Amino acid sequence: MKGVLLVNLGSPDSPTAKDVKPYLDEFLMDERVIDVPNWLRNIIVRGIILQTRPKKSAEAYQKIWWEEGSPLVVISERFTEKVKKQTKIPVALGMRYGSMTIKKALQELIDQGVDEVLLVPLYPQYAMSSYETVVVKAMQVQAAHFPNIKLTTLPAFYKNDEYIKVLSESIADGLKDFDYDHILFSYHGIPERHIRKSDPTKFHCKIDGKCCQTNSVAHTTCYRHQCFDTTEKVKAYLGLPDDKISISFQSRLPNDPWLKPFTDFEFERFGKEGKKGLAVITPAFVADCLETLEEIAMEGKEQFQQAGGGDYKHIPCLNDRDDWVAVMAKWIEDWHDNESLPA
Repeated sequence: MKGVLLVNLGSPDSPTAKDVKPYLDEFLMDERVIDVPNWLRNIIVRGIILQTRPKKSAEAYQKIWWEEGSPLVVISERFTEKVKKQTKIPVALGMRYGSMTIKKALQELIDQGVDEVLLVPLYPQYAMSSYETVVVKAMQVQAAHFPNIKLTTLPAFYKNDEYIKVLSESIADGLKDFDYDHILFSYHGIPERHIRKSDPTKFHCKIDGKCCQTNSVAHTTCYRHQCFDTTEKVKAYLGLPDDKISISFQSRLPNDPWLKPFTDFEFERFGKEGKKGLAVITPAFVADCLETLEEIAMEGKEQFQQAGGGDYKHIPCLNDRDDWVAVMAKWIEDWHDNESLPA
């Protein structure tokens, strides 16, 4: 029997420092998130970051926490339940980090008789710290605990026409009745070295403003290229003018070159330029989470308006929109019926 495993990032069990600390430890000790030797990662994470970060992060989570729980988890659960109703095979939800483990989700599928699994990392673009770590972790769990099941992985869907359509229409819905003069596509940031590490050619990705526009096999694993490609396809679908669109990258650690421009710097720049209406979309995420609800919707608005900007609109992620659910259900059914995967 076939089944589907949806995997998102994860969340602490509660917005308290006590629960945030082990979650951050698991997340930041991932060698694909902080890709330095283990001894150095231990010093950085357990010797420095975890001494102060859990309390600050818990305060941030408290700002966005819902009565039902973590927004990311609640939204992902709603999405999963809707997908289940539109598919004829078992569907389970797991998280890369936290208590909703990939192992538990795979066990849930196996208990229903599943022996062939479609793994769906819920990340549109490929990055070693998001998409790749989900795939690697799932393969490790499968090899260690469920050697008799077969895993097939859904490819990054950043340029898929059906995905672009629902993303574009969600943006169009978000822009209704909002008088904007600029739209910022804010993607999650990653270190520049991750781009080069993910380059199978080991020479194409120079991050020089040209490589992302020059065709290469490297683009299949180049997060930066895929962010630009997603934006260009949305721009074309909606007929948006070039001068009203730009890209930035949010979230970063100090003392390391990360992808630019930085989102918070752009908020300040747009505010100083006197933008009257700024809309922000976060297409690296399919479900709203701490990085979108607190960092963008709250802090971003404050940064923009304190710098002199006007109206501000955070456009929600796809979340559990019915058209997004229908697309995922179609991909699952296509795989179930004829082994085809979205291009």
